[in-house]
Amino acid sequence: MRYIRKKPLSILSKLYSTSRCDCRLFNQRRSKTCKEDDLDVYKSQLLEIHQRLLNAEKENKKRSHELSSALSEIKRLVAKAMNSTTNHTDDMKWKVLNLIRKFPVHLQNMYCYLPHLREYEDSIFPNIVIGQERTGVSLVMGIPTVKREKQNYLMNTLHSLLYELSEEQKNDCVIIIFVAEVNTEYVNSIAASVRTSFPNEVESGVLEVISPPAYYYPDLSNLKKTFGDSEDRVRWRTKQNLDYSFLMLYAQPKGTFYLQLEDDIIAKPEYFHAINNFAAKQSQEWMILEFSQLGFIGKLFKSEDLPLIVEFFLMFHKDKPIDWLLDDLLWVKVCNPEKDSVHCQKEKAKLRIRAKPSLFQHVGIHSSLAGKIQNLKDKDFGNNVLYKVHKNPPAKLDTSLKIFQQHTLENVYEGKDCFWALAPMAGDYISFTFSKPLKVEKYLFRSGNMEHPGDKLFNTTVEVLPADELVRKALLDHGSLFNYPATKDGYLKIGTFENGISEGSISLSVGKIQAIRLSINSDSPVWAILSEVFIKTSEK
Repeated sequence: MRYIRKKPLSILSKLYSTSRCDCRLFNQRRSKTCKEDDLDVYKSQLLEIHQRLLNAEKENKKRSHELSSALSEIKRLVAKAMNSTTNHTDDMKWKVLNLIRKFPVHLQNMYCYLPHLREYEDSIFPNIVIGQERTGVSLVMGIPTVKREKQNYLMNTLHSLLYELSEEQKNDCVIIIFVAEVNTEYVNSIAASVRTSFPNEVESGVLEVISPPAYYYPDLSNLKKTFGDSEDRVRWRTKQNLDYSFLMLYAQPKGTFYLQLEDDIIAKPEYFHAINNFAAKQSQEWMILEFSQLGFIGKLFKSEDLPLIVEFFLMFHKDKPIDWLLDDLLWVKVCNPEKDSVHCQKEKAKLRIRAKPSLFQHVGIHSSLAGKIQNLKDKDFGNNVLYKVHKNPPAKLDTSLKIFQQHTLENVYEGKDCFWALAPMAGDYISFTFSKPLKVEKYLFRSGNMEHPGDKLFNTTVEVLPADELVRKALLDHGSLFNYPATKDGYLKIGTFENGISEGSISLSVGKIQAIRLSINSDSPVWAILSEVFIKTSEK
């Protein structure tokens, strides 16, 4: 029995032993196969890592070379500046600090079209006369201006563009005035006028004034005459092409959109909002949005497209006017020579989209081309809104100002026209005496209008006459009341004009008011327009 029991155990033991050997053999073979597979994976990964390292090393060498070149250029300029005996100018500082941002177009290409630039290394740098180097805005506006024999329209153009911009809108734009002259005295005179007329906008960076370096322009004599234009006109339009190109290149890195304007236009008050809205609504790819049908006025471009556009302008700057070149560029991009002109126009219309009504109107009569008179008007601009209508309480109106033609104080008060007067003098006034004492909640006085945005009231206070005799007596006794300073004749000074506008509310503690007066405290160099008068009362 013991033998019989022992034998099966021996057989099982042998079977188990054989099985273990077979399993070990299987596992060894399996392990060998797995190791071979793993080796292939590791080899593949190592090759991939090796290739990445090679690419990274190649890219690093490229970046190192670029940085080395930039550093060498910086060292050269710094050494040049240190060795110079002249004072460091603002534009030299700009060059040293912003070498990498010279221009988005390859300089070699620029040298091909303007080969004289090779002789003057500084001829591609703008002279920044006024500027805070503002960037990152939605809208960059470019205004080229030149010295005119007759009338200069630039200040009126700037007044119109800034007339009703909110602070938020001013913070989201920059207006670049490109004085396309190499006469330093003239450039500085324009900059001085801008500083005087718009000190806040200069300080905040809304306005910039730049000019070209002395050697930017090539020799413009002996140009080939084309399209029947005179030699003077060919020279004028060629320089104009170079002006637009320089301005666009400077403006390109500053914002999302670039708006091309001229120095003799007026703008509708809502232009900023209208442009942003129209651009946001476009569902297809576009190259130009037009907000005026005239020439090169009111043309909006994507800033990213400007390098291509400028290179095209430079390539043919001697051949055609700027607006013709723009149309040629569209033809090159989308027109098929094997199809007819109707198809071409349809394709161009996809890239060049017209907005109506127009937002900008040409107002200049004397062209920048000497002797040329131009009465160009955009029929899609519509009539200018020169005043605003409000229902004001009955009042007797009076002024010491000399009224111009039929533009009376009654007209603006009743919403029929604007009030327009010759230049105010210190001590002049405009008064509104109510038929009966009223509780006045708010007031608004707006000076200037779209056609004459510079004809504003300056250094002018808003004053009210309390109806209560006891209040007036207290004023005379104490010199002030309700935190308002008092005048010698019993009025309270409740506000002043800022940038041509005075708006505010009146403390209820003042009680009913008999009259409101605008008092002018200093002589003004310009005429004065009141385009809006609104007196809101609590009377029903």
